[in-house]
Amino acid sequence: MSDIPASNWHVGLVGYGEVGRILAEDLRGRGVRVSAFDLKLAGAAGGPMREHAATHAVALASSHAALASGVDLIVSAVTASQAVPVAQACAAAVRPGTFFLDMNSASPGAKIRAARLIDAAGGRYVEGAVMTSIPPYRIRVPLLLGGSHAAALAPALDALGFSAKVASEQLGIASATKMCRSVMIKGLEAMVIESFTTARAYGVEDAVLTSLKGTFPGIDWEKQAAYFFQRVIEHGRRRSEEVREVAETVREIGLTPWSAAGTAERQAWIADLADEGLFGQRGSQDFAGSADWRIEADRILAKVKPGQ
Repeated sequence: MSDIPASNWHVGLVGYGEVGRILAEDLRGRGVRVSAFDLKLAGAAGGPMREHAATHAVALASSHAALASGVDLIVSAVTASQAVPVAQACAAAVRPGTFFLDMNSASPGAKIRAARLIDAAGGRYVEGAVMTSIPPYRIRVPLLLGGSHAAALAPALDALGFSAKVASEQLGIASATKMCRSVMIKGLEAMVIESFTTARAYGVEDAVLTSLKGTFPGIDWEKQAAYFFQRVIEHGRRRSEEVREVAETVREIGLTPWSAAGTAERQAWIADLADEGLFGQRGSQDFAGSADWRIEADRILAKVKPGQ
């Protein structure tokens, strides 16, 4: 495989949700051969995935093993809780020398466990830490690499269109960087929703916004709040799973993750409300699309304080 130019690699995507489909589109746009597998393909939720694959000429595999046995690079982009199970499933059929890029938001400990599975099977595991939201950057999202095979994979990823940088030969460093950042970023999302919704209930939101602007003049709090509300409403389930991995990262060094644990609960709670249809129907044009966070805060307040 090392003699094959990266542009001629066959890339296999495990996980064909938002991230997987973005990567598929950008890789296919560069003429790269792409296959994909997702557990949801077999169910009703797989319809949009199958349509997307047909539109972009992405081959759909029947299982993890079927995908792993026929590609040069496996990219795992699933929910955080599935990072290790996916590595285990792919390890059963991975070809010797195949790279396995783990882009999941998992703790350093989870990444190390996944690496052991892939490397023991003859594959080459590389951890990848996605350092910001993918949609604006798409395949060029800043990506930190880690592990003994990271330096070998980095030039190939560059040729495929990624924007990757080696963080360390030691596994866990890249993921720790992302996880510690997420304590702040995902925590800020949860705090803004909690603070601004409560301020709205008491009628003091304008005073709170004025005070925040005075303390942090570089932040447009109206715009930032709208963005935070939208992202959590739309992706709260995935975010809550990620923050549970963030909490595990904190536990791994001996601290109790009070902040991260609370953030995970708030994100999951918003996801539950979204699943109930509080913010509109998923897939509709107006779902999580309000430019005014007050609209979403009022919906939350109508749920928690009905009739008031």
